[in-house]
Order: sequence, then C-alpha cells, then structure tokens
Amino acid sequence: LEKMTDLVAVWEVALSDGVHKIEFEHGTTSGKRVVYVDGKEEIRREWMFKLVGKETFTVGATKTKAAINIDAVGGFAYEYTLEINGKNLKQYIENRLKTTNTWILSLGGTDYRIVLEKDTMDVWCNGQKMETAGEFVEDGTETHFTVADHSCCIKAVSSGKRKEGIIHTLIVDNREIPEAVE
Repeated sequence: LEKMTDLVAVWEVALSDGVHKIEFEHGTTSGKRVVYVDGKEEIRREWMFKLVGKETFTVGATKTKAAINIDAVGGFAYEYTLEINGKNLKQYIENRLKTTNTWILSLGGTDYRIVLEKDTMDVWCNGQKMETAGEFVEDGTETHFTVADHSCCIKAVSSGKRKEGIIHTLIVDNREIPEAVE
C-alpha cells in the first residue's frame, strides 16, 4: 500500500459542523492528485499530464466549497493553496472570526464545540445544527437550546459601541462559558 507517499499539504479548517482535516497528495512524476477530507478519499486522478491546476470539492455537513490550487514556483517546485468559499484560507479564517462565535466546554466528561453563526443565528453543537428558541428580552435577545440535558442560552447584547457591535455570551447552567479561539 503506497498510501500517502506523495503527501504535500495538510490543512485543518474550522467550519460550523467541526474542524476538518484536508490532505493533498501530488505525484509530480506520475501526475497523480488525491484529496482526502477527514481521512476519506474525495478525489483521485492518476496520470495527469498537466501538473498545475485546481481541484474542487466540498467539506463537511454543510457541503462548503473548497479548492486546492496547484501552481509552479520555478523548476520542479510547486505551491499548494487552499480556498474555502472562494477565499484563501487566511481570508476565510479572518472572515469567520467576524461571522461566528465558538465555545468549547465539557459537560459530564464529554467535550462539546458550540458554534453560533451570527448572520443566521444558527447554533451548531459537535457537527449537528441545534433546535433553538429565540426570544426578545429587555437588553437584547436570548437563543435557548439544550445540550446533554443542560439548558444553554446565547445572550446577544449591544456593546453600546458601534465598532464592537453585538456581544454574544454563552451561558450553560447559569455559568458563563469563555469564548474559544480556533
């Protein structure tokens, strides 16, 4: 089994449904290209005569668009860049920091990764989109949901500062959970 002998790039991408590992094999003698997402083969091309180009695929439960660009950088050297939703990985991550909040917590010995998509107010927990109930309260809104029989609430309150915008806070069993940095 000659698996992963031509592995040239590995990326980890945090999406709402979890952190996904993307691996890319590029056989510069055979022209082989293989893309793995979370260890599962998504694309395999043998004997590609053109060694540069682009491979497109989707990632995760939300079928997020992804592409690997293969560019020659002189001689027989190649550069591999990952795009997510049409943005390079750095731009995607910077944009994601503005559009989502992520919390990581442990309840009863199990780790949970909770993600709020601010534009849609969708809440994800360990890869599953959660059933939520939203309500307006005196100082903002509350989005209620349950994780492993624990009552959870994401409070959205205005910061009072235009540049900061709305502050989202996760409260689980009346305890504030600090935001995670991915």
